[in-house]
Amino acid sequence: MAYDDLKEFEGETYAGMAVGGEHTWLYPNGLWRETKVAPDRWDFDFSSIKERERSAPPGSGVPVGTQYHWYILAHQRVRKIDADSYTTMMSGVKYKIAHKRPHWRKWSSEYPEQPSEPEKLIEILEETLARLRDPVLGASPASTILRAPRPTERVAVRPPRGPASTEGPRPRPVALADATPAPDLV
Repeated sequence: MAYDDLKEFEGETYAGMAVGGEHTWLYPNGLWRETKVAPDRWDFDFSSIKERERSAPPGSGVPVGTQYHWYILAHQRVRKIDADSYTTMMSGVKYKIAHKRPHWRKWSSEYPEQPSEPEKLIEILEETLARLRDPVLGASPASTILRAPRPTERVAVRPPRGPASTEGPRPRPVALADATPAPDLV
């Protein structure tokens, strides 16, 4: 079945990767910036080039230039391993809010009869709250957002960074971004 073929899942018709398909992505130059805005809240931005672990099969996937707006709900667990480093593990769910094909003038959410980005986000958050409040609904096997993962003893491997930090600041990765920024939703 081709990527753009219409598919059905639990009564919903869709195109794209088949439900159950998997990807593994590498974020080799990721840059995470955060600002503490309240005692238990941080605002953050993350940018990176996202690369496939293995090459895509010829002729698969969307055309170059396609853009996506995802909304992510996740647990992030960290463990300090030295003065400057933490192991980090994140698990959760991501929802497609909108997409934009290279030849489109607008995002999918801006076309008639499509839910707007705020409407989709509200629906996602209301469904998540309903699952959290109703133990009968619980988490689906594919959704880790409702169960907290446990930190592991694995330690992330970091490339050597040269002389001790007394030589000056550590080199930081350069993050490149070419996607259109998502509009503010709140």
